[in-house]
Amino acid sequence: MNILKFFTAGSVDDGKSTLIGRLLYDTDSILADQLEALQASNRKNDDGTIDLAILTDGLRAEREQGITIDVAYKYFQTDKRKFIIADTPGHIQYTRNMVTGASTAKLAIILIDARNGVVEQTIRHSYLVSLLGIEHVVVCLNKMDMVGYSETVFNAITDKYKTLAGELKLKDVTFIPVSALKGDNVVNQSEHMTWYQGRSLLHFLESVDVETGAESDLARMPVQWVVRPQTEELHDYRGYAGRIVSGEFNVNDKVTVLPSGSSSVIERIEIFDQQPAVAYAGQSVTLHLKDNIDISRGDVLVNSDHLPQNSKAIEADVCWMDSRPLDESITYLLQHNSKVTKCKIREILYKVDINTLEKQDAYDFKLNDIGRVILKTADELAFDFYTENKANGAAILIDSRTNLTVAALMFRAVAD
Repeated sequence: MNILKFFTAGSVDDGKSTLIGRLLYDTDSILADQLEALQASNRKNDDGTIDLAILTDGLRAEREQGITIDVAYKYFQTDKRKFIIADTPGHIQYTRNMVTGASTAKLAIILIDARNGVVEQTIRHSYLVSLLGIEHVVVCLNKMDMVGYSETVFNAITDKYKTLAGELKLKDVTFIPVSALKGDNVVNQSEHMTWYQGRSLLHFLESVDVETGAESDLARMPVQWVVRPQTEELHDYRGYAGRIVSGEFNVNDKVTVLPSGSSSVIERIEIFDQQPAVAYAGQSVTLHLKDNIDISRGDVLVNSDHLPQNSKAIEADVCWMDSRPLDESITYLLQHNSKVTKCKIREILYKVDINTLEKQDAYDFKLNDIGRVILKTADELAFDFYTENKANGAAILIDSRTNLTVAALMFRAVAD
């Protein structure tokens, strides 16, 4: 049974937490003690029913204010599939939390309040979905009960969003009219919208194919640790341990070590006490090479037939996540997989106006700004373009003064 990781996004009060609560409640995925606490809660809807949003509001401030601040992860399964949900915040000041929740997702659910239609946060979140390369998007027009389950309202909003999706080049967009509060088209088909002939949200999530072409076949393994026990019985043991982030490695594959460029052949693969002939993305392994070459933490082992980029100058999209603005005069730390190197922002190319999607000249980046920059790193990085291999095409920027993450980076090109 495969696992689908997805996240919800949308503007404030669009009903993201209620939608997830409805999915959990209607699929009987709530434990007995959780259900008792839910029924005893003093948070009720106007009609006296249980406020299902409580299920994902873990912080006290969230429960008090009725909003989502941090990313909440929930797990459930049906007979057909397992699910990991990230409930991300809608407020603009928590956009950075939304990027965190979306970074590993394969599908995005974007909620739109049927009363308000496409708003600024809808555009912002859709742009981030495009930027992060999430291929599958479900647009849930929520609160259809508040507009009389109107097909006309549904069609007007979907037409407007289709225009936005075309501009952002979103590939696979599905529209579902729902009422998370009443349960229409969330788990069960709605009796109030007979004009809608599509699947309910749960049925769509159970059947959508997110595996085809989703992962890169470029073999990449950042080295986390050079294993040298140097004991009497393991005197000559030398292995290179790490997690394969993409592709696969086979015994007898020719591999190249970057950034040095040295090459060798895989002699043995170890996973715990097993020695398989092949290892796949997501597995933590120890590789043994036929030649003793200089390899250290932060180097990357790659298939010699498909080499990544190797450069100190990189053009990257940036989502700025810190309250301190970008400062071109200071040195940041860039962490790319297990590699950490010093870095400076050489040039700000542009900033995106989230309302118009226009690229504007910019001289700084502030909290939640999105745009593109040119980076100059102290050491060469072995990276792929984000569109070709997400796992090896992204990094984070760290403020060396505070050791806090300040930006998410997606590599787009080798800079001049």
